[in-house]
Amino acid sequence: MNRALIRLAALGAVVALGGAACSSDSEDAAVGDPAATVAADCDNIGDPNVVTVYSGRSEKLVKPLLDQIDESVLGPGISVEVFYDQKPVKILEEGPRSPADVWFGQDAGELGALAKHGYLGQLPDSVTGLVPASYVDPDKRWTATTLRSRVLAYDPAQVPEAELPAGIDALVDNAAPGTIGYAPTNASWKSFVTALRVLRGEDGAREWLTKFKEAEPTEFANNGAVLDAVDQGQVKFGLINHYYWFQRTASVGAENVKANIHYFKGDTEPGALVNIAAAGILNCSNSAEAAGKLVQFLLSEESQQYFADQTGEYPVIEGVQSKHALPALTELDPPTIDLNQLESLEATEALLRETGLLE
Repeated sequence: MNRALIRLAALGAVVALGGAACSSDSEDAAVGDPAATVAADCDNIGDPNVVTVYSGRSEKLVKPLLDQIDESVLGPGISVEVFYDQKPVKILEEGPRSPADVWFGQDAGELGALAKHGYLGQLPDSVTGLVPASYVDPDKRWTATTLRSRVLAYDPAQVPEAELPAGIDALVDNAAPGTIGYAPTNASWKSFVTALRVLRGEDGAREWLTKFKEAEPTEFANNGAVLDAVDQGQVKFGLINHYYWFQRTASVGAENVKANIHYFKGDTEPGALVNIAAAGILNCSNSAEAAGKLVQFLLSEESQQYFADQTGEYPVIEGVQSKHALPALTELDPPTIDLNQLESLEATEALLRETGLLE
C-alpha cells in the first residue's frame, strides 16, 4: 500500500461551479493561490460554538458514530451539526460564505475538488501525525479515514469459482447480455472509469467501455441494489465495493447470502482500484480548532474500530482488527496509480456519454 494510492484527486465536473463562487478578479488570483483567494473572501458566518459537518457519507453508515461526538470531544460548550448525503458542489456554490467546518467524503475526488479550488485549510499535525504519510494529502489538506477496494460480486450458482474472470477484460469478453450489474451514477463507478482512462488512455478505455456497453449491463441505483440482484440471481456479476458484501453477511449471516465476491489483482488492473473515504477542514471554518478535534476523533481507535466492524472498511491506523474476515491490505494487489491523476471526471463523463453509458 506504499503506492501513493490516496493522493489528491480533483473532481473536474465541478470546476465551473468552483469558479462561479468567486469574482472574476478572484478567479485570476486563484490561478496562483486559490486557498489564499478563498481565505481573503471568508465571511466567517458559522457559529464558533458549533462544528458544522457536510457529510458525503450516508446517514445510515456513519450517523451512529457521529452521534457520539459531544463536548468531551470538541470542548466545553461546543456542539456538532451534521448534514448527510451532501455533494461537494454545495460548498462550491456557497463559496466563502459556506457555514461548513468539515467535509467528510466518500471519495478521493470530493476532497480533491475542494482542495483544488482552495476550500480546504491545512490539518494540524495532531491529526496528520496519526496516519501514515501515504494516506495524507502532501499539503495536509485532507486525511484518509478508511480504505475500500473494488470487487466483483458473483452468483456461485451461475458462475463456478474456477470460471471467474481474471480481470475486467475477461469479464466483458463474450459476456451474455444483461448478466453484469452496475450503478452508473455511483461515485465509485466513475472513479473506476477514470482509473481505467489513466491506466489505458482514452482509446483503451473507450474500447473496454464499448465492449461493456455491448454486454448490455443492467443498471441499478446503487451498490446495495447491485448486490441484491446478484444475490437473487438476477445477474451473474456485479461491480461494487467490498464492504457492501461484508455488511450484508454480518447483518443476515453468511449462510443467508448466496452472492460471493472476487478480488481482481494486478499492477495495471483497473478493477482492483483501492479508494478512500477522507475528511478535511474548510478554509473558512469559524471553528477550526474544534473541527480539528472532530477529524482527530474519526481517526481514534474507537472510530477506526467502528469503521472496521460496522462499515466493513479498512482502517488507516495500525493495530485495529476487524470482526470481518477481510483480506489483509498486503494481500490486495491494486494498480500502481497516483490518484492525483484522477482529476478528469469531466472527461470521464464525456467518454461515458460517448459510449452510451451515461445520458
